Amino acid sequence: MNMRLIWRTLDRGVLRDSALICLAMSVVGISYGAVAVSSGLPVWLPVVLAVVVLAGSAELLFAGIVAAGGSPIAAVVAGLVINARHVPYGLALPDVLGSGRRRLVGAHVINDESVAMTFAQKDPALRKQAYWVTGIGVLVFWPLGALTGAVLGAILGDTDVLGLDAVFPALLTALAVPALRSRARWAAVAAGVAIALATTPFLPAGVSVLLALLGVAPTLLRTGRRQ
Repeated sequence: MNMRLIWRTLDRGVLRDSALICLAMSVVGISYGAVAVSSGLPVWLPVVLAVVVLAGSAELLFAGIVAAGGSPIAAVVAGLVINARHVPYGLALPDVLGSGRRRLVGAHVINDESVAMTFAQKDPALRKQAYWVTGIGVLVFWPLGALTGAVLGAILGDTDVLGLDAVFPALLTALAVPALRSRARWAAVAAGVAIALATTPFLPAGVSVLLALLGVAPTLLRTGRRQ
């Protein structure tokens, strides 16, 4: 399915869900931009990061480490560790990324929201629609939210008081739950959560998230034996 056909046959459900995600991301972006500027970063930096990095968790972690007095180098390393999860994302989505120049753009718009929306679809055509519509939508609305937050940061003050920091994890949870259609997936999630909770107090930020991927190991081993 080429890109023109994807946009011409756009499913209303995919468009609605993607629009809600983009709205939520713009709200989180406002919080991110405000926190980044209040921590001493220049107004332009969170906006540039939002376009170039395009990974909310890594950017929020970067701003949080800098705000807590950590070095920018440590913040960058932590962001790279968190973003390492994009590697298995890309390996799991060869059918939607396309080829050539389109693949470069497709790789850039890999994020938690576009991947979760893709996995929630059963039909191959809807998978491609969900990925590209959500990915490009986040590419537009996340930087816009960051810009708004950066400009209005001084007015908003402490964004945690407004509860905006809770929007991001709530959004990811809502996206992930529909994809858990089997006991094996629930078991993998439970194992990953247990690993993350057990290791978070002892490991640097981001490392426990990567270790949580080990939760899929038992499921993969069982699947391999059956095959």
